Amino acid sequence: MVNTYLDYNATAPVWPDVIEGVTEAMKICGNASSVHELGRKASSLVEEAREKIASLVNAHPSQVIFTSGGTEANNLALSQGRGGCVILASIEHDSILKAHTRAKLINVGSDGIICIDHMQSLLAESSAGSIISVMLANNETGVLQPIEHVSAMGRERGALVHCDVIQAVGKIDVNWQTLDVDMMSLSAHKLGGPQGIGALVVDEKLDFLPCLKGGGQERNRRAGTENVPGIVGFGIAADLVCENKTQMDNTVQLRETMENKLRSIIPEIDIHGSSVERLPNTSCFSMPGVEAITQLVALDLDGVMVSAGSACSSGKVTASHVLKAMGLSNSEASSAIRVSLGWGSKLEDVEAFLSTWQNLYISTRVDDQIKATAA
Repeated sequence: MVNTYLDYNATAPVWPDVIEGVTEAMKICGNASSVHELGRKASSLVEEAREKIASLVNAHPSQVIFTSGGTEANNLALSQGRGGCVILASIEHDSILKAHTRAKLINVGSDGIICIDHMQSLLAESSAGSIISVMLANNETGVLQPIEHVSAMGRERGALVHCDVIQAVGKIDVNWQTLDVDMMSLSAHKLGGPQGIGALVVDEKLDFLPCLKGGGQERNRRAGTENVPGIVGFGIAADLVCENKTQMDNTVQLRETMENKLRSIIPEIDIHGSSVERLPNTSCFSMPGVEAITQLVALDLDGVMVSAGSACSSGKVTASHVLKAMGLSNSEASSAIRVSLGWGSKLEDVEAFLSTWQNLYISTRVDDQIKATAA
């Protein structure tokens, strides 16, 4: 059985060049903080990668703080509030929502876009030192948010603005200058880099407060010995997604082919967020009356790997908080799965998914008819 991987938003397959680069970096035993030859070599690799990641988002290398991943970057960003309100979009990743359980949440519409008027009212009630966090692209639906507008509104109120761009980088252009935020979170493994390495890009004018204190690494903004192999892999992945930007043209065509077929199978199917601008690789939809876990198991048995919502829920499949925030019922949200494509996706992968998914839908309808007749 050939495996079909369509879960790039959970983690992208690692580029072969990244594996090679990480392997070579692991042969260098120097600590990047050491002054001897191998230490200087390790430090040089770190700084080279920092430049590549900064270039990826049109920032300056000195703005890049390496972290253990996107979760740490998000938590580190939210720790920069200065005692005011914390305002979050209700469709944020759990690494944002669970970092501040008493935060004020911005409503979203049925299309998955934040309600600007509601955000305005929350800002009007906010005090000095507040912080706002709104993601650029949702990890479940792919829906894009109006970050430039969020930034402008935040600055009017003197609030810090953070943006989780983890799902967007490598799929659409992400530009620090035009987003005009104070902080931006990145993660390597969404780009085809290693797991366990991320970054927070910060405005250098920000009076930054570290959470981890120790040896003074990362310009005293994040202590801890640098993960040199991970950082090197992150830098290589950043280069590769820049070199392969046209790949997303193929990806969006694959997604359109898939969604057109889905609509032919179930004409009334709801592809969540499809009425607005989305990431080119992401599709989230429900099979009426069939739990997501049932779909995932059937697909997995045929070697097709997709997911239901975020991959960061300890393997649990529960109704998506994102879809519920968009107004879906519990049953609708519980029957939604996400297909996410990427640099290695091919038409055969989409066809393999569609074959199993259609067969499951047909068998479910037959079972329902048999039960109805028996009743």
